[in-house]
Amino acid sequence: MTPNDIKDKESVLTFLKTKTSRPVSLREIATALGIPQKEARQLLKIPLKSLIDSGEVYETRAGLYGLTDKMNLVTGFFEAHKDGYGFVIPDKSGERDIFIPPRKTLGAMSGDRVIARIESTVRKEGSIIKILERSQKKVVGKFHVERASCYVKPKNKKIPFDIYINPKDRNGAKNGDMIVAELTSYPSVSRPPEGRVLKIVPEVDEPSLEVETTIEEYSLSPKFPAIVMQEAHSLSDKISPHGRVDHRKSLTVTIDGEMAKDFDDAVSINKTRNGFTLWVHIADASHYVTWESALDLEARQRGTSVYFPHRVIPMLPKELSNNLCSLIPRADRLTVTIEIHFDKNGHMIEKNFYPSIINSNERMTYTSVRKILVDNDPDERYKYTYLLDDFEAMEELCGLLRQQRLKRGSLDFDLPEPEVLLDIQGRPEAIIRAERNLAHMIIEEFMIAANEAVASYLEESGIPSIYRVHEKPDGAKIDELKPIFKAFGLQTKKTGVSGFRSILKEVKGKPEESLLNIVLLRSLKQAKYSTENTGHFGLASRCYTHFTSPIRRYPDLVVHRILKDSLGNKLNDKKIQYLKKILHEIAPHSSRRERLADEAEREVINAMRVWFMKDKVGEEYKGFVSNIAPYGLKIQFMDFFIEGFLHVSYMHDDYYWFNEQRYCLTGRRTGKTFSIGKEIRVRIERVDIEGREVVLAMT
Repeated sequence: MTPNDIKDKESVLTFLKTKTSRPVSLREIATALGIPQKEARQLLKIPLKSLIDSGEVYETRAGLYGLTDKMNLVTGFFEAHKDGYGFVIPDKSGERDIFIPPRKTLGAMSGDRVIARIESTVRKEGSIIKILERSQKKVVGKFHVERASCYVKPKNKKIPFDIYINPKDRNGAKNGDMIVAELTSYPSVSRPPEGRVLKIVPEVDEPSLEVETTIEEYSLSPKFPAIVMQEAHSLSDKISPHGRVDHRKSLTVTIDGEMAKDFDDAVSINKTRNGFTLWVHIADASHYVTWESALDLEARQRGTSVYFPHRVIPMLPKELSNNLCSLIPRADRLTVTIEIHFDKNGHMIEKNFYPSIINSNERMTYTSVRKILVDNDPDERYKYTYLLDDFEAMEELCGLLRQQRLKRGSLDFDLPEPEVLLDIQGRPEAIIRAERNLAHMIIEEFMIAANEAVASYLEESGIPSIYRVHEKPDGAKIDELKPIFKAFGLQTKKTGVSGFRSILKEVKGKPEESLLNIVLLRSLKQAKYSTENTGHFGLASRCYTHFTSPIRRYPDLVVHRILKDSLGNKLNDKKIQYLKKILHEIAPHSSRRERLADEAEREVINAMRVWFMKDKVGEEYKGFVSNIAPYGLKIQFMDFFIEGFLHVSYMHDDYYWFNEQRYCLTGRRTGKTFSIGKEIRVRIERVDIEGREVVLAMT
C-alpha cells in the first residue's frame, strides 16, 4: 500500500466516523471526498478493500459501507471448542467474549479472524457473518478410507469436522496413516473442508516424536528461509560504543534458568543513602533487525519463540538469539538501558532511557542466586564475593517493589508450572513443579518496573505504541464462582472485581490458596497486545507494555524501535502515520501467535505427561480433587505434577450427582461428597496417548 493509499484510507475512515451516522454508498463517499464519479470506483477500490479486509468497514448486501462497530458487529478471533461451538474474542478491549453456537460458526476454525453479529446482548451470543482471515493452512490427523471416499479425522479436537480428500490427492496414504494435509478449501455452511495429503507422519512411538508432530500440527517453522539466513550471516559482529552510554565497567549480571541461551536482559544496581538506582539493560535486537527487512518480516510472522522441553523454535535465527543479541558474559553487547531511580520506599522518582553498551560480568542462574541470598551457601557466596552487596541490594529493592505492587492491588498469583525432566533418549523421567524462588521474583519485579517506565513514557509523549493490556474480569463470571467459594466456607458480600480481590485476600496463606487461585485465574481473560492503553488488571498497572524480551517476542522488538526513534527525534509525520497503520495489524497478530505458541507448548507438556504415565497402568496413587464437573473429577497426583480424570462411571461405590449449590459430587446412597481439595486414592485405569488422557478409577 502506497502513502497515497494510506491517506485515502484514512480519509474514508474519517468520513464514516465523523460525517455520517448511517451506511453510505460509493457515490456518497466519492462526493464527500471530492472525487469525480467517473473515477470513484477506481480510486476508492484499494482503500475500501483494505478497510473491509481489516474488518473496520462492512459492506452490506445492498452495497452500502458502514463502520463495523456501529452496525452491531464485532471483529475478533474465533476460539473453537471440540463440541462445535466457540467464542469470538473481540479486538476491542473491554468487550465481553461472544458465544457462537455450533450452527452459527459459518465454518470458522480456531484462530480465524472473523466478524460476528451480536444477536443477544443479555447472553452475549451471536453468529459469525464473515471470515476475514484463515489461520490454519495445514491439519494433522488420521487418514481413513471408506469405500470410494477418503477423509482425515483431525488430531486437534477443536476441529469438529473431517477433511475430505480426493482419492487422486492421497499421495500414497493408507488407511490408518497419520498424515499432514494441506487445506485446499475451507468449510462452509453447506460443505465440508477439502484438502490434499502433503506427507505421511511416522507413527509416534517415542515421546520425542510428539514435538515433531506438534510442530507440523501448528505449522511452526524450525528452519528459516534462505533469504533470512543470508541476512543473518551478513550482519557484522563488530561492536562499537559510538553514540552509546558506556556501561562496560558497571557491575552487570544476567539471571536466567539453567537451560537458557537467549539472554536478553541484564541488571546493575546501586544503593545510596536516598534510595536505589536500577539499570535494566535489554539486548538491542532492533540494531540488527530493521523495519521491513527479511529478518523483520519473518520475526513478525512468527510473533514469538516457542519453547518445548529441551528445544526451542526461535523467533530470530540462533546467530542473533544465541550470539549477537544474547548478553553472554565477558563480551561487549549493544543494549538499550532503562535507568530508574527509586526512593527509600521503592517509589519511582526518575526514569531515563538511552542506547548503551555493556559487558556482563557473570551469567547467573536462579539456583545460584537462591543459594547466595536464601540458603547462605558459603561456597557460592565466596565464589561471587564481589557481587554480594549488589545481590543484597537487589533483594531489598525487590521486596519494596513487590510490596508497592501488591498494595496498589496487583494480583499475587503464584501458580506452579510444570517442568519436564528428560533422560538421554528424550523420554520423560519426571514431571515436577518448576521452582520459583527469590531470584525469579527479583527479575520479575525489575522487568515489570522497566516495562511500566517505557509504557508511561511513550503514552505521555503521545507516541503510537503497542501496550500489554489485561481486562478486568467479567463481574457475572466472578459471581458464578460463588458456589465454589461457599464450598470452601468463604463468604463475600462484594460482587464483581471487588469480590475477586476480597476472595484472594481471604484465602492468602491458607491450604486451599493454590487451588482457588487456579479457579480464579480461569475466570480472567487472557492478556493481549493492543494499540489502545486500557491498563493491566492483573498487575494493577495503569500503563504497561512488553519491552524486556526483544529476542523472543516481536512486540518488544517493535517497542524498542519506537523508543529509540523517539529518543533520536526520528518520529516525523510520515513515520507516525506508518506506525499507526502497521501497529494496528501487528498487535492482534502478535496476540494470536502468542496463544498459538501457548497451545503448542501445552500440547507437548500434556503429551509428556501421558507418556510418563504409560507404564503405570494398574498402579495406585494418592491425589486430591483439583476440579469438578457433573460427569467426574479431575485429580492432581501428589507424587507427580500430573492430573488424571475420574469419570463417574469408574466411581463404583455409589451413584454420584453434581450438587451445584455446594459445588461437589455427592453419593445418593452413602452421602459421600467430593469437593475441591479433598484427598482421594485412585488407580491408573488406562492411559490414552492419542487423546492425551490419564483415565482413573477408584480403588
